[in-house]
Amino acid sequence: MDRTDVVVIGAGVVGLAVARELALAGYGVVLLEAAADYGTGTSARNSEVIHAGIYYAPGSLKARLCVRGKSLLYEYAEARGVPHRRCGKLIVATGAGEEPRLDTIAERAAASGVHDLQRLSGAQARALEPQVQATAALLSPSTGIVDSHALMTALLGDAERAGALYACMSPFASARRDGDRWVFATAGAEPFQMSAGWLVNCAGLHAQRVARAMAGFPPEHVPRLHLAQGHYFSLAGRSPFSRLVYPVPVDGGLGVHFTVDLGGQAKFGPDVQWLGQDDPDVLDYQVDESRRAGFETDIRRYWPGLPAKALAPAYSGVRPKLSGPGEAAADFVIAGPAQHGCDGVVQLLGIESPGLTSCLAIGEWVAGLIGGAPAGA
Repeated sequence: MDRTDVVVIGAGVVGLAVARELALAGYGVVLLEAAADYGTGTSARNSEVIHAGIYYAPGSLKARLCVRGKSLLYEYAEARGVPHRRCGKLIVATGAGEEPRLDTIAERAAASGVHDLQRLSGAQARALEPQVQATAALLSPSTGIVDSHALMTALLGDAERAGALYACMSPFASARRDGDRWVFATAGAEPFQMSAGWLVNCAGLHAQRVARAMAGFPPEHVPRLHLAQGHYFSLAGRSPFSRLVYPVPVDGGLGVHFTVDLGGQAKFGPDVQWLGQDDPDVLDYQVDESRRAGFETDIRRYWPGLPAKALAPAYSGVRPKLSGPGEAAADFVIAGPAQHGCDGVVQLLGIESPGLTSCLAIGEWVAGLIGGAPAGA
């Protein structure tokens, strides 16, 4: 039977970063992807924002890995020629009642090691962005945008040059323990079986299903999946802002915010629609035009100048959340044997935003959980 040190399940941006980190460290790596290409799921359906690390509970994995990941990502993008821009972001309060929430965000950011936020008055915010409506704002100068597909292409190239083997159209089917190793099998048109010392579950929306397909993995360590869909609308015409503009956060997300891609296309989103089901195989990614009215209402709170009929349905994405409506936002779960008691397994569950920003730091974290020298070293 063919053998490898590690199988990484899922070739989204996090799986690619994990495979790259482990391959560069000398591990034999097989990277499995169920789809026909890498990065076609959640990694391709987001805002492509490099987050500063300001929203998350101090000490949480989200906070720690976002702050570390931001630094690594800017450095990596610069070194590898991945298109990106440190454009900055305004978080705006549109009324006096929202202003205390800016203070809470700033305090949380400082506790997480983000010390570059600047408190602005409404007049100062308008001096930076004349079309914005705000009574106060926070400026985050280290927020940026990145070409996520170019990033994933670079990560895969690094992994393969370091010896990783990439198998697309190879959905993970099952795994069982055989002595001190795992025997795993794939499905698809050309199924195969291999032996691996470690299983690393980076399957995103399908991570809970993958975890349950590992024979003997304790089910109490597989948290419930909550799916939340976010829709985006694109803007016809010239971008109104030079920076990203975010309202104060809402339940389940960061509010309908303004972003722009590296080609200059302005877009708004995502909203939050709790799906009430946990099957990622029956998702409908269409954007219903009837949502436009709600978007216009939300956007005009901070951009009153939004022209009528300027929004067009763009795309949607779905987040694999570990908390449901009205619940406190859950942290990432990145758990090795010390956490769940099952040898040779690292589970990554609930990897939503800021997963893109955090991807390189997550790769480091996973490598630390595996530890030890590669089998070939």
